Amino acid sequence: MGDTHRSYIPAAGRDWLLPLYDPLQHLLIREGVKRILLDDAIIGPDQRVLDVGCGTGTLTILLQQLHPQAEVVGLDPDLKALAIAKTKSEKAGVAINFVRGFADEIPYPPESFDRVLSSFMFHHLTPDEKLGTLRDVSRVLRPGGSLHLLDFGRPRSPYSSLLARLLHRGQNLRDNIEGRIPSLMRESGLAESAEVAHRSTVFGTVSCYRAIQPGAESLVGAA
Repeated sequence: MGDTHRSYIPAAGRDWLLPLYDPLQHLLIREGVKRILLDDAIIGPDQRVLDVGCGTGTLTILLQQLHPQAEVVGLDPDLKALAIAKTKSEKAGVAINFVRGFADEIPYPPESFDRVLSSFMFHHLTPDEKLGTLRDVSRVLRPGGSLHLLDFGRPRSPYSSLLARLLHRGQNLRDNIEGRIPSLMRESGLAESAEVAHRSTVFGTVSCYRAIQPGAESLVGAA
């Protein structure tokens, strides 16, 4: 199950900011941005989907509401965020399995999921954790399955990543703003990795990335 005593960066960056996380997300990151991620994933009935770094469960719940026939799992190391996610899912009337765990030590056997999604978690990780996460995502994806990742991307103007840089200092954001996420996906063993869409937000450029687990034909991106 991995070492749940490891340190991690909470969804809002600080525990005391957690109650403000959902309002800030709603204000600064439009729901339509996350719809890009869900539309690109082309989730079908009876598929098994993992939301890595689910935080307070906003994407996880939206995913389950849009695809009620899919089995959805939310994974996050933060018990406080998971408690909020569970309360939100109960209020929304959807049944979701929320599990505590780390993105680079996913507590499921190989080939457990058809899709893995992640929203605004990747930039919290160190370079080593990023690669470890992508390798473990590759491990739990079924052949032909796919990873769909939404996070900060390469800036389209000199100032488009300024707020993201101010809120997330240090080296963790560098792979995002220097456009290295697709190459990290390839290094982890995933195929056909690419930035498939991007949008400008108050935080800066937000990009949607996709990669395929080799071994079988996939219809992702065909529509």
